[in-house]
Amino acid sequence: MTTTPDDVRPAPRTEPLGVTVPSAVPTHWYNLAADLPEPCPPALHPGTREPLTPDDLAPLFPLALIGQEVSTERWVEIPQTVREIYALWRPSPLVRAVRLERALGTPARIYYKYEGVSPVGSHKPNTAVAQAYYNAVEGITKLTTETGAGQWGASLSMACALLGLQCEVWQVRASFDAKPYRRMQMETYGGVCHPSPSDLTAAGRAMLEADPDTTGSLGMAISEAVEAAATDPQAHYALGSVLNHVLLHQSVIGQEALAQLDEIGESADVVFGCAGGGSNVGGLAFPFLGRNLRDGTTTRVVACEPAACPSMTQGEYRYDFGDVAGLTPLLKMHTLGKDFVPPPIHAGGLRYHGMAPMVSHAYELGLMEAIAVDQDAAFAAGVEFARAEGIIPAPESTHAVAGALAHARAATGPETIVIGLSGNGILDLPAYHQYV
Repeated sequence: MTTTPDDVRPAPRTEPLGVTVPSAVPTHWYNLAADLPEPCPPALHPGTREPLTPDDLAPLFPLALIGQEVSTERWVEIPQTVREIYALWRPSPLVRAVRLERALGTPARIYYKYEGVSPVGSHKPNTAVAQAYYNAVEGITKLTTETGAGQWGASLSMACALLGLQCEVWQVRASFDAKPYRRMQMETYGGVCHPSPSDLTAAGRAMLEADPDTTGSLGMAISEAVEAAATDPQAHYALGSVLNHVLLHQSVIGQEALAQLDEIGESADVVFGCAGGGSNVGGLAFPFLGRNLRDGTTTRVVACEPAACPSMTQGEYRYDFGDVAGLTPLLKMHTLGKDFVPPPIHAGGLRYHGMAPMVSHAYELGLMEAIAVDQDAAFAAGVEFARAEGIIPAPESTHAVAGALAHARAATGPETIVIGLSGNGILDLPAYHQYV
């Protein structure tokens, strides 16, 4: 492959360009921690089992993100440079799915919040741009990360290109083999992509020695990306889901959806989001949960996870590592165990053994629900949605669509359903072809 030579890479660009940003693009991120009735359990140091300190995280993250990780402030200002990049695709549309309603014969009104309009086709740039920005401000020149289906790897590669950073990605082997166009997308942005586990890290070599034919997992890829960042003084690690600051950045989705519903005089009765690591369902749902907690509204939130990787519906709620090698902090979350290797399902972005601590905490408090969706049911829902609305959903999003369609079919009277359509499936057509 060909990458951009270091001597022609753009210098880090963090100053605002002075472009006009639509007023509908949020000015602040929303932090659910400010409204929770009980605080989220802290992350623990893997060695001491004591709560993490900022110094513990400094080798991997810039200070601004560390501060956001532990913040309990309700509103965190979005830097102008980040808002200018958001304005390339935000606000994303909230669409009434009238044709889908007609096809289902439901009395419910169905809306979808469509994040597939971003340059890479998913919701992931909402946090990729923010993370790249804060690292560039701190003088970091390279970011390492993991990716499943490739939407996160492509998003971080794009964000690094826009802000003048290098990007190195470890992609789960099953998705690396099945989705070559995601890798090509990363490389077009200047990113470098390796299959995981690889022989480039000690963690990867140990995993390959244990199972040379492993299809990989996000937990394995995280181990490799964390190791690569920790051994390079010019590099930091960026995570596409799970952590509090990631869900904070994704809150632009739910904030916009609330404002768009308010503008047309609607309120959501139930919200469906796909759930793997938690960034999509959290970003969509947390602003709705915040309004429930502050104003007494009663919007239901349903997290839709794959039956092949059911961390919320079948996992244990306990402290566990975020990666296979045990390099990350211990997180209190719903988990199937760090060594769990899910089957190579097509929804590669949902192949994670654990659920975001804040999503897990909200679930434990009874603030949200969870269901597990079989892969065939998910694809059937994706095809039905595509044939009614014209958009082919990402395989991850089809889980939320499946949950919403089942609910709409059972509806006996008027109600409002909101679906988080986290991305498009244009680069996932081989999986659709195999299903059809």
